Amino acid sequence: MDWKMLTTVFITVFIAELGDKTQLATLLFAADQSVNKWLVFLGASLALILTSALGVLGGAFIAQHLNERTLHLVAGIGFILIGAWTLWK
Repeated sequence: MDWKMLTTVFITVFIAELGDKTQLATLLFAADQSVNKWLVFLGASLALILTSALGVLGGAFIAQHLNERTLHLVAGIGFILIGAWTLWK
């Protein structure tokens, strides 16, 4: 097992998920006193697993059609545009 890759992916996704809309939505569901907290945890966990699986499958599909350099360039430009839009709003 490639522990370095596992650690890199874990830290990157963990930091990216902190304070995002998903975490805030989960927090709001868990704040409801009548809701089972384990069901909120399970639902949020399953949703994150599914979206992660879609990301991996999508990335593998795209990697078959674009070279790695182009993919990095497109992703980098996309993140810059999102950041600029966020600052502008």
